[in-house]
Amino acid sequence: MATTTPARPAPAARLTPVFDATRLARELNAVTAHEWNRQRTHYAAGRIGPDTPTDWRVLPLRSPGGDPNRTDPGGPGPDDYTPTCWLQQQPYLHQILDSIPAPLNAVRLLALGPSAASQPHRDPKYALDRGMVRLHIPIVTHPGAVLVLDGTEHRWPAGTFWYGDFSREHLVRNTGPVRRVHAVIDALLTRELARLFPEPWQEELADADVLFNRQPAPTQRPPAALPACVALPSGFMDFGHDTPLQGPLRTVRLTERSGGGGLLLQAGEHRYALVPVADGEYRYAGWSEQRTLQLRGDHVVLHARHGRTLTSQHFPVPAADGSRAGA
Repeated sequence: MATTTPARPAPAARLTPVFDATRLARELNAVTAHEWNRQRTHYAAGRIGPDTPTDWRVLPLRSPGGDPNRTDPGGPGPDDYTPTCWLQQQPYLHQILDSIPAPLNAVRLLALGPSAASQPHRDPKYALDRGMVRLHIPIVTHPGAVLVLDGTEHRWPAGTFWYGDFSREHLVRNTGPVRRVHAVIDALLTRELARLFPEPWQEELADADVLFNRQPAPTQRPPAALPACVALPSGFMDFGHDTPLQGPLRTVRLTERSGGGGLLLQAGEHRYALVPVADGEYRYAGWSEQRTLQLRGDHVVLHARHGRTLTSQHFPVPAADGSRAGA
């Protein structure tokens, strides 16, 4: 029997609700007394790149560990995403962020200077089949501020709320006289977030090959017999590829994070925070449920998701390891 490939949704969608553009612009004045730092890139291996040559300034509102100097979008690492000191000066935007029914990663104010433009590029991880989305709320804009996404020009009005598929080729340019400022929100796609999309989009998402993440689980303690180490495929720690269950086995250590609320996975010199999902299952902080780890007594289960497809593999815990690590 022939199988049909699920339709790929359109590259952009306007979400609900609409926000108070005047109030957003007024709050922006509270954080523009200093020059913002230039945007940086975060690479899959955890490295942070140099300043971008484009006049693209960033004020981080949520970042790994709440670092107010992290202008990159971040990724899996030892810290979860938390508010920075700058978000405290944006109470209305803070309220908006709290109303978004999805786990949030980086949230940044991005300001593109006059006569500035980016090179055409793609951001592969913000794909529906990976369960990660990038949302925009324009704050300062004008007709000369243009997003070209998948070959189509977009001029989004201030105060509106948008999803864009930035895994497709895109660029931004500003031919106007003032900086174009957007709140850029990186989130995990949930069914609750999908309800903010237009009705035709919701119908498409019902059939499309997308990954819906679950809402954050209540804080849960790891099991008493937390394995100190286990051999897992190297692909589980390689975020540049969608093959979490492939690669040679590599011994990693698992410890409880200080203060509870998750685990810390150490693979050589790299450390990654794991946050609870449900039933002993954990995802990486800064990543979606595209790859998760589940503790089940004498073995660990790795889950790999690509859209609606789920693949799982079991890995035994060394028999000699029976006590809580770090206790």
